[in-house]
Amino acid sequence: MDINITIIDREGVSHKIEAPTDMAMNLMEVVRSFELAPEGTIGVCGGMAMCASCQCYVLSNTELPEMQDEEEAMLSEAFYVKDNSRLGCQIQMTQEMEGLEVELAPES
Repeated sequence: MDINITIIDREGVSHKIEAPTDMAMNLMEVVRSFELAPEGTIGVCGGMAMCASCQCYVLSNTELPEMQDEEEAMLSEAFYVKDNSRLGCQIQMTQEMEGLEVELAPES
């Protein structure tokens, strides 16, 4: 079943998206599949939490999975980090993410 999420791209444009929950996709892959960021500017490391190209700001009060050490370490070195920063590759598209709203961080 699909969930409804909102992604604000780097131009400030808001996109309402129906994201599939049955394809084991993460937020970064959703952004890529809907082409909401130019090729090569997001998910550069392939979703291994080794870069911060998929950093986003979580605007909704959606309960997210706890941050793992790799993600925390990556965000501690990234640019434009805010209190609500997360790596999109670490947010799986599950039913619990219904209503998620995020804004893509500027390209660093």
